[in-house]
Amino acid sequence: MLTQSFRLTLGLLRPESTQLVLSAGIKYFPPPKNYDHIEIPERPRLRIYDKVPMYPSNLKPPKMQKRLRYMRGPETLHTNLQLKQYGVVATGGGRMRSEHFEMARLVVARKLDQKRMFAIWRVDPPWQPVTKKGQGQRMGGGKGAIDHYVTPIKAGRIILEVGGKCDYAEVYPMLKIVAERLPFKAEAVSLEILQKKAENEKWLEENNQNYYTMKYIIQNNMGGCHKMLSPVDHRWYGKYV
Repeated sequence: MLTQSFRLTLGLLRPESTQLVLSAGIKYFPPPKNYDHIEIPERPRLRIYDKVPMYPSNLKPPKMQKRLRYMRGPETLHTNLQLKQYGVVATGGGRMRSEHFEMARLVVARKLDQKRMFAIWRVDPPWQPVTKKGQGQRMGGGKGAIDHYVTPIKAGRIILEVGGKCDYAEVYPMLKIVAERLPFKAEAVSLEILQKKAENEKWLEENNQNYYTMKYIIQNNMGGCHKMLSPVDHRWYGKYV
């Protein structure tokens, strides 16, 4: 009897059907960005770069050594966005040939809305000569003839910038295609992403609890690591190849 009365009381307290009460709330949408201060230039597209630099008629094009120092280490000058909007930044060192410049120019030209967007180069045209000997030649005979020209790039260098009356989500697919097809590691970034990266690196450096960092290990020759390291590792502590 006690159990039956308990079940009856539960049945009386239990509602027959659930009821949903809908209440309308006030949603807040941020105001759209103001692009009134942005002026579209007369030529919004990327300009065409020459494959070969121009020399005077009485000057023979000079040859040059590899000079890998032009690609190693971090970039110290061209690391900020001039337009304060979006761009492609190199995360590793390498060389850009004329084919890479043309690829980036065509991709941006196809997907760029010229009425409200524009793009600019942040790198110089190909200027460093690269020599090459013909296949099957014997050793010796001096340095080979100039095969093509390249532009050396360091890590942190801004390759190109895109600005105008647009959001990052609009230009990200275009910049991502350019970054993936470059001969070195690169990524599409915005001003906010670069600032957040700099703040994150600074925070990690200040709050690092591991005493044995790569810099400490190399400076103190722990485990006799000096025998296996190059002068580049002694300078950049294994951060840049």
